[in-house]
Amino acid sequence: MSAAQPQTRPAPPAAPADGSALTRPRRKERQPALSRAQIVAAAVRLLDAEGIEELSMRKLGTGMGAAATSLYRHVAGKDELIELVLDEVYGELEVPGAASAAEWRDAVSRGGHDLRAMALRHPWVASVIGRVGPARLGPNLTRVSDRMLALFRTGGFPADEAELAMRAVISYVVGATTGEAAHLSLLARSGQSEQEWLEGMRPAARRSVAEHSASVGRDPKKLREENFDYGLQRVLDGLETRLSRG
Repeated sequence: MSAAQPQTRPAPPAAPADGSALTRPRRKERQPALSRAQIVAAAVRLLDAEGIEELSMRKLGTGMGAAATSLYRHVAGKDELIELVLDEVYGELEVPGAASAAEWRDAVSRGGHDLRAMALRHPWVASVIGRVGPARLGPNLTRVSDRMLALFRTGGFPADEAELAMRAVISYVVGATTGEAAHLSLLARSGQSEQEWLEGMRPAARRSVAEHSASVGRDPKKLREENFDYGLQRVLDGLETRLSRG
């Protein structure tokens, strides 16, 4: 009987010609393809969560898993990005129409409330509206402005006054909403509801509020809406008086 042949182990695979896997340079991972729409949507989310002070191309790129330099292929810089995000959120607005002069005031009022609601959903909006000049209006801003302007023309304002009247209304809405949005943002960061905030006021402050206001104990959200509407209606009263005087 012949001796058993020794088993042979397979030879290890030859090392790659270009060196060990540990020493070869890694291939750069491809960064995800970006689009302007994706960048704008991510910027809106960042602004809603952290505010205008926290917006930077670097921080936005990090949140998207991309280098800031790749964002510059689609957006020239922070200023242009602000123009784009402002136009993006204006796309949420639907300005009502008015079929006759009798309907202009109600339509403008509803448009003002809609603008306020949008600005409260995006608390940074009120602070950046003034940064975008008329020559840099995007498609949504242009659409909203044109439809709003048409309401004043339908109401009877001459061409040289219609835009001034529109600006008066928008100025009120933006001014009234700026403080309101800042207050709500502060509450959101504190984790308190409006009711909790009111109840947590010092007793002396609560007494002062009670002495000067009939609103104690009411729903704070509804009260804010009523306060806003009061001011808006007084602005429209003035404009309506201007119309009646011809």
